[in-house]
Amino acid sequence: MTTFAELLLNGISIGSVYALIALGFVVIFRATEVVNFAHASLLLAGGYVTAVLHDDIGFWLALLAGIGGAAAVGAGVEFLVMRRYRGSNHSVLAIVTIGVDILLTTELTRRIGTDVLALGDPWGDSVLTVAGVSVAHTRIAAFVAAGLLITAFLLAFRLTSWGVAMRAAAENSETAALMGVRLGRVSLGAWAVAGGLAAVAALFLTVFPTPGLERSTSLAAMKAFPAAILGGLDSTTGALVGGFLVGITESLATGYQGDLTFLGRGIGDLAPYLVMVAVLLVRPAGLFGTKELARV
Repeated sequence: MTTFAELLLNGISIGSVYALIALGFVVIFRATEVVNFAHASLLLAGGYVTAVLHDDIGFWLALLAGIGGAAAVGAGVEFLVMRRYRGSNHSVLAIVTIGVDILLTTELTRRIGTDVLALGDPWGDSVLTVAGVSVAHTRIAAFVAAGLLITAFLLAFRLTSWGVAMRAAAENSETAALMGVRLGRVSLGAWAVAGGLAAVAALFLTVFPTPGLERSTSLAAMKAFPAAILGGLDSTTGALVGGFLVGITESLATGYQGDLTFLGRGIGDLAPYLVMVAVLLVRPAGLFGTKELARV
């Protein structure tokens, strides 16, 4: 029972980080109707800036720089690349983001090389033990930070003019533009917000118990892709639920994979995708996604 409780708590914690990444997918999709496959490179960029600067300016300033850097990269991608293809087929735009991801990831992995970079976080390898259940301080910090950021995002999404503009653009972009909503500004803000959220997620994906930031860290971001898909790409609520589902599923499957040897090795990495497929077979639009209706 203690093992189950530890795995569940760790799953909830890492699930909150996946929810941050999934929110990035959702916010860009709602603003532009484009699936952003460059999201992993934004995460790697934010983590790299934090790792490089923390020795010189301290962890907290380095983290702010990482968030700002990832947001700037996201905004730059939107302004310099995506905006040039506005009006193109959404499938074409998705392919463009794949090209952007390859370009950014190649340059960042070249800079990182074979090194494993520490981010200088203040929690270290400390562990909290209550009633025999042990949870790393980094996991607790991840859950708290993700909860605060998600709450702030949802409040901004509902109460600020930017949030209203994004919801209007998601509902009907042509009508929103006729009503004075600046779609370019909405899209730019969405890419910047997604980059900032990815930078925070990069921190908690690379602290204890993981060794640090390495060239393969960007692959961890793709574990959040099933969270966004199974929750519904146009649903912020779906991103949160999907993140927790993926995190808990991965944690439990990894923790009990010794009892699941008949399914093969590495079932923990595969489990989130199996859950995604199972959900899509029942609800093709995701748990909270909007079904598209077409008059024929």
